[in-house]
Amino acid sequence: MTTILEKTAGLVAFLRTVESGSFASAARQIGASSSAVSKSVARLEQRLGVRLLQRSTRTLTPTAEGAAYYERVAPHLLAIEEAEDIVQVPENVRGLLRVTVPTTFGRPLIKAWAGSFLDRYPDIKLELSVTDRRIDLIRESFDIAVRIGELQDSSLIGRSLGVLHYVLAASPKYLERRGTPRSVDDLKQHACLRYLQAGRPQPFTFADGTQIAPEGPFDTDDAQYLIEAALEGAGITQFMRLAIEDDLADGRLCVVLPETPMFTTPVHVLHPFGRQPPLRARLFVDFLIEAIDHIAWIREKAAGWDNDKNCSR
Repeated sequence: MTTILEKTAGLVAFLRTVESGSFASAARQIGASSSAVSKSVARLEQRLGVRLLQRSTRTLTPTAEGAAYYERVAPHLLAIEEAEDIVQVPENVRGLLRVTVPTTFGRPLIKAWAGSFLDRYPDIKLELSVTDRRIDLIRESFDIAVRIGELQDSSLIGRSLGVLHYVLAASPKYLERRGTPRSVDDLKQHACLRYLQAGRPQPFTFADGTQIAPEGPFDTDDAQYLIEAALEGAGITQFMRLAIEDDLADGRLCVVLPETPMFTTPVHVLHPFGRQPPLRARLFVDFLIEAIDHIAWIREKAAGWDNDKNCSR
């Protein structure tokens, strides 16, 4: 007689492999080796007497039987995970959380995480990927993504974090050397540093819809390098304000044309868990919203960013 333990052996390995598309990705989620996951699924197939996964050199896809089995089994595993969340105390929650954020979001996120979330939930391990590459959360086994810009059609669940404000900024030594622009047209006479997206330099975009495509000595697809170049006095560039908040406060960078507002863009946090994300993911999303709100509140307290205006004169 087959016991319940024998019947459930390999279920988690199979479900995670179907969801992520590979043994390697499933192994990262489970905390096992790829070979262990592969063998576990093979034993499940042997016990059921049917092939559940179609294996090729590049992909793993469920067979018709595997897809039907997944549809029946997956809701029950989700229910078990949800039941564990119900009895967990938030302060005692533990586990690995894999998060991906754009490069310009990494520094302010780490500052807020280390100063708040880490103290509150010390048993949640954060694995952070800081990249402008659009990561596939399901295929690459990530729990949360922060995305800047309008959301594309997706099966992921999204929640708004508000809008991000952009500014033009340069270092004091650049402005002392080249002078401070007084109008948008003046930017054409300055060294401008540009961010590359899909190989194309992004225009400087203002709140009224005006766009200019200035020339300059440096283009890059790495936002952090763009900030470093501006800090070194290479020129003027367009930044997400959140990414340079500390540099502005410390006077390492100054806002250029503060009375001519730049564009804003929405920012969202996404996850692939449907309507019931695990508790650790829900806590992290709540933390992100709190952190963004706190930064916005500090900004509003700055009396119209008067320090920016003084800095750029």
